[in-house]
Amino acid sequence: MPERVVSLAAEIGAVTATKLGGIDRMATSTKMLALNALIEATHAGEHGRGFAVVAREVGQVAEQARGLATALTDELEPRIASLTALGTELVARVRGQRLADLALNVIELMDRNLYERSCDVRWWATDSALVDALGDPACAARAGERLAVILRSYTVYLDLWLADASGTVVAHAAPGAGVVGTDVSRAAWFQAAMGTAHGDDYAAMDVERHPVLGSTVATYATAVREGGATHGRVLGALGVFFDWDKQAQGIVEGVRLSPEEWERTRVLIVGRDGTVLAASDRRGVLDERVDLRTEGRPSGSYAEGGRTVGFAATPGFETYAGLGWSGVLVQS
Repeated sequence: MPERVVSLAAEIGAVTATKLGGIDRMATSTKMLALNALIEATHAGEHGRGFAVVAREVGQVAEQARGLATALTDELEPRIASLTALGTELVARVRGQRLADLALNVIELMDRNLYERSCDVRWWATDSALVDALGDPACAARAGERLAVILRSYTVYLDLWLADASGTVVAHAAPGAGVVGTDVSRAAWFQAAMGTAHGDDYAAMDVERHPVLGSTVATYATAVREGGATHGRVLGALGVFFDWDKQAQGIVEGVRLSPEEWERTRVLIVGRDGTVLAASDRRGVLDERVDLRTEGRPSGSYAEGGRTVGFAATPGFETYAGLGWSGVLVQS
């Protein structure tokens, strides 16, 4: 692992400094002993002359040892520093790339999931039970039954609403009263659906807290057209409410990280304006904003305040272009 390179460089630096420091201290001690011996030899006069020669030689050896220790220190310190710097850069690069790859995986999973939602709403808008209900109010009950069957099979939704051209909900899928008869004419999803150009078109709305469903949803909508035809006359709109909190949480919490990494990593999905749409720690959803330093890159990483941030912009999937969202991993 790159972290091991940095660790070994630090260990080598510490061992080198300790050992060379020890050599320098030994050389100093030896030099002092040689000097003391030379003084004693001088006091001994003619009898100490031979010993004086040995003392001088010992002193020279000590000086050479000190010089060698100094030379090794001068040569090794910059090399160890360079090794440490290169190792640190390698760690940052490898970690950053891994985080960027995981961020891409997060947003790709979400894109594929939402691509299916865009297909669902266009397909179901052609269902004869829904088309008939907008042409004949007597068929509304059958449309509700049909929507309920769909909801039981597609558990990723909280509800599906069918509204007529005036914006009145005539049928929905989830059990419970209070939805039929609701006026959604001013709802963004209804207006966007009514404005779709043809049956292959759809509207994808921003994640929001739904006041009626009492949860966070991602809404997909399209127009219901006469005869279910691609270019038929618009009769009303179908809105499907994706259970954003549950499904998105499953994706951000499902990233393959070790338990140790999870302790210092936050996984996010952020909107085009940086709003946190989902967070592995469940904090800041729809309230917090992240300013990504992408520098125009679709994916990448950067260091910030002792953390590494990996990011990847939505690549889209099939006919789903994405909504400008990004996957993000922040690791301390």
